[in-house]
Amino acid sequence: MQRELKGALFVFAIGVFMAALDNGIITASLTTLIYAFDVSATWGSWTITLYTLGLAISVPIVGKLSDQFGRKRLFIIEIALFGLGSLLVALSVNFPMFLTARFIQSLGGGGIFIIASSFILNTFPKEKQGRALGVIGGMNGIAAVLGPNVGALILQLTGSWHWLFLINIPIAILLLLFGVKYINEEQELHHEKMDWAGIFLLTSAILSLMLSLTMLEGSNIITSLLQPRFFIFAVLAIVLIATLIQVEKRIARKREPLLPIRLFQTSSFLWTLVLASFSGMILASVIFIPGFLEQYLQIPREQAGYWFTPLAIASGVGAGGGGTLVDKKGPITTLLTASIIAFIGFFLFPLWVETIWQMVIASIFVGLGFGMMLGAPINVLATEKTEERKGVALGTTSLFRQLGMTLAPTLYAGFIARTFSNLDQRAQANLKEANLSTEGVPGHEDNRAQISEFQTIQSDFQSVSDDQVRDVLLETLQTVVGQGYNGLFYSAMTISVFMFIGALYVKKLR
Repeated sequence: MQRELKGALFVFAIGVFMAALDNGIITASLTTLIYAFDVSATWGSWTITLYTLGLAISVPIVGKLSDQFGRKRLFIIEIALFGLGSLLVALSVNFPMFLTARFIQSLGGGGIFIIASSFILNTFPKEKQGRALGVIGGMNGIAAVLGPNVGALILQLTGSWHWLFLINIPIAILLLLFGVKYINEEQELHHEKMDWAGIFLLTSAILSLMLSLTMLEGSNIITSLLQPRFFIFAVLAIVLIATLIQVEKRIARKREPLLPIRLFQTSSFLWTLVLASFSGMILASVIFIPGFLEQYLQIPREQAGYWFTPLAIASGVGAGGGGTLVDKKGPITTLLTASIIAFIGFFLFPLWVETIWQMVIASIFVGLGFGMMLGAPINVLATEKTEERKGVALGTTSLFRQLGMTLAPTLYAGFIARTFSNLDQRAQANLKEANLSTEGVPGHEDNRAQISEFQTIQSDFQSVSDDQVRDVLLETLQTVVGQGYNGLFYSAMTISVFMFIGALYVKKLR
């Protein structure tokens, strides 16, 4: 039995890594895909947005289905869907086919983490659940961090974006074979009519919410909030969510709905969902660190990924350590410890980091902190009072974590974009203060530089022939970039504080 559990854990860990890796891996090839299919950058971003949407939709659905039809069967179906989706993506001859296949792939990848966590909580001895969940959470975190680097490496070795997806197919086949062999458990199934109304409303609500979020502009957050297109989708999302809640309450009187309405009536579970959202927001902040390396510390783009590796390793160590701490001290102590470590890491960035080695030390703290949050503590909290409905509880928790990961980038990017938007004015003011001529200094359209144009702006400033003027311009650029990223790190620090306070409140409720 012990050997079977270890085999099952290995299968789940590889499955979680493969599914989580795929959302990050595509960022390295986004520009390549845009040119390959001849679409705009806005449409190109849907290769990521649609995958995120599929993940968000599938996690609560798979959680419920795993309680009805069994975790082993659902795992096999999820892996098969992911492998089929990967094959269809690689064979896509046009962009609509690519997006459709990408959505199929996401539906397969979304439920793997939920099934793995639910299996562990139902079959592993209680004293070993934390460590096992830590392994799963660690694979999830490491994959999210390493995704862009792995994608860049595959592109460099093969020269073709197709291999980003073809490489999934042999892995999926092996997981199917090993899953059949090692995933075995006695599970009480709950055969109920499927909540199709809940699925439709949940899908529509999440899609509307994501569409509204993609319309927010970081440099003009207040203005974009008042734009009709944002307002329409945001209001639609609110109406759909309200309708979903009412429909689920009505269904709950007769049978088990898609969303665990009874659990929503428990304060500790609701606060656990809030903590899950915070953990997603903290994880989302990590995706901006490569930009900090390249734009503030002036690390070449091709080397930035290597310096990102210590954070990935630290997140894996943190996940394992967090799982062990859950087994010994419980989930609340683990979350409190993780929040403090993450806070220290984020605080070190604006306070101290000026060199690459200082960045490595700060990022190790960040990695340890968010690694400890993933997997074990929040999942244990979510399933404490759910009895046999662990799949539904875990699916809902992961949905809220995913929503946090979706919402936070707009918040973080806003700090960078707003400081960047007045770059030209600050450059002009600094030149005048230094009694230097502003004539011939490169400007930018509408006097609103964007962080996405960093390389172009830096090249423009470096091309200035006057050494003194060039030095002032480049120093201004670095100052503006530093202030923007500092706002990002301070906001991540604040979320870490909220996580700490929230964990204390859940402790009080328990």
